Amino acid sequence: MTFSFIRFYLYFKKKNSMENRRSFLKTACKPVVLATLGIPILNACSTEEMLTESPSTSSAAPSLESKEPLVIDLGSGSLPDLTKIGGWINYTQEDLLLVRISEDEIRAFDNRCPHQGNRDKWDYDGSNFTCQYHSNSYSNSCSGSLRCFTTKFEDNILTITFD
Repeated sequence: MTFSFIRFYLYFKKKNSMENRRSFLKTACKPVVLATLGIPILNACSTEEMLTESPSTSSAAPSLESKEPLVIDLGSGSLPDLTKIGGWINYTQEDLLLVRISEDEIRAFDNRCPHQGNRDKWDYDGSNFTCQYHSNSYSNSCSGSLRCFTTKFEDNILTITFD
């Protein structure tokens, strides 16, 4: 009698633990799989044409639309990366990406990624800015998705107008 009771107990315990495991896997795996695979796939499947502005930004700086023109003296050495053609800087203090296109042209872009609004992690390859959060790339032309501002560069003085 003791042997059959032990057998029954072990069978019941095994069946019950299998039921618990099966129940756990049914309820836990689906959300975990969707959370780890589904959501990032949905977020990263946008194209430059599909991007829209989001009201939230990751910076507490004032809106660029309401700013007065910004004047930067490049002769002061404050932005040495812009002294050579092809040089660029993510000027986070002013929420700008600045790139030296030629001897007499520097372009200024809003450093807010159109994809998700990040401002702080950018790379530049000579013609495209790439946001390091999702590897989205944007042209350095003023006809791309990055918002471009009017600049005037004369006598080492860069003036950026936020229009």
